[in-house]
Amino acid sequence: MYSRYNLLITLLLLFVFGNQAIAQHPETLKTGSAAPDFNLKGIDGKNYTLKSFAANPILAIVFSCNHCPTAQAYEERIKKLASDFKTQKVGLVVISSNDPNAIRLDELGYTDLSDTYEEMKIRAKDLNFNFPYLYDGDTQKTALAYGPVATPHIFIFDKERKLQYNGRIDDVEKPTKTPNNSDARKAIEELLAGKPVTNPTTKTFGCSMKWMDKEQGVEKEKAAWAKELVTLETIDDAGLKELIANKSDKLRLINVWATWCGPCVTEFPDFMQMQHMYRGRDFEFVSISADSPDKKDKALKFLRGKFASNKNYIFNVDDKYKLIEAVDPKWQGALPYTLLVEPGGKIVYAGQGPINPHKIKKLIVENKYVGRYY
Repeated sequence: MYSRYNLLITLLLLFVFGNQAIAQHPETLKTGSAAPDFNLKGIDGKNYTLKSFAANPILAIVFSCNHCPTAQAYEERIKKLASDFKTQKVGLVVISSNDPNAIRLDELGYTDLSDTYEEMKIRAKDLNFNFPYLYDGDTQKTALAYGPVATPHIFIFDKERKLQYNGRIDDVEKPTKTPNNSDARKAIEELLAGKPVTNPTTKTFGCSMKWMDKEQGVEKEKAAWAKELVTLETIDDAGLKELIANKSDKLRLINVWATWCGPCVTEFPDFMQMQHMYRGRDFEFVSISADSPDKKDKALKFLRGKFASNKNYIFNVDDKYKLIEAVDPKWQGALPYTLLVEPGGKIVYAGQGPINPHKIKKLIVENKYVGRYY
């Protein structure tokens, strides 16, 4: 006989996997639908609901995020919408619903920040956001109710909080180009004028939503790193000078480290994170071990433990002063030492001691050889 226990387990599995299926393809809110309520924490520490915008005759809700290059390309335009319609009391709020645990590092190649609540605070401060920025990534309940397709996706509601427009903000992704159709702006202007929205629905373009069921992709990414070949080659002072000259077409991040250097060992995972974030772009990370040549096996073992499949070198002689002079005559010799070098050999960062990971990521992604946009 089929026990109640087995029935309960079956129902539980159906509930779990059913929710996953919904999360992959939630239905987008239809024109004329009432705005689903929400209760979300903003980066200012306050909680916001629909009632928070009761004084606004029109409310625009944008689903966006930190990391997506398309979302970043639209940030200034979203700010301009908020400021341009401020005197007409149009409300605008941005919601980040991505699950940070479902974002692979290779999906962060156009950003210095992921989509955690704390990182949202940093992005809002960096860009001086003039709108509430709310976090929905823990439950994604609000995104499931609205059904955004990509980031960014805007929903515009009238005074009765009935949906009158949803889709793209405009039809040009690059922030340096003028759009042919400013769909969201036109919809707001028509509603303010008491007119029906001419085109209430448009398609969206951007990064897919990072639903919770994508967390397994992160684990697969990590498993793949373990299969990559890790090598450690010897290099002489002439080779080091050529490395610094950077005759490649890639932005080159160089870190000099050693297994006996505590700060080096502690911060090395930060470099691996950058390697996995940006290696698909015009970027490369190179490590130089300052260990003695006879400690090569020990250094290689460390690198293998960190999945360091990037270029790794160890200086071929046990003369640290030759190493220092070859890398950078301005370097005083303390480890770790880090350089960021553009093609052609221009050093845009040189630092002795532990790095600030966010500062380096920002330098990388805002460098002309990499960039935040497609």
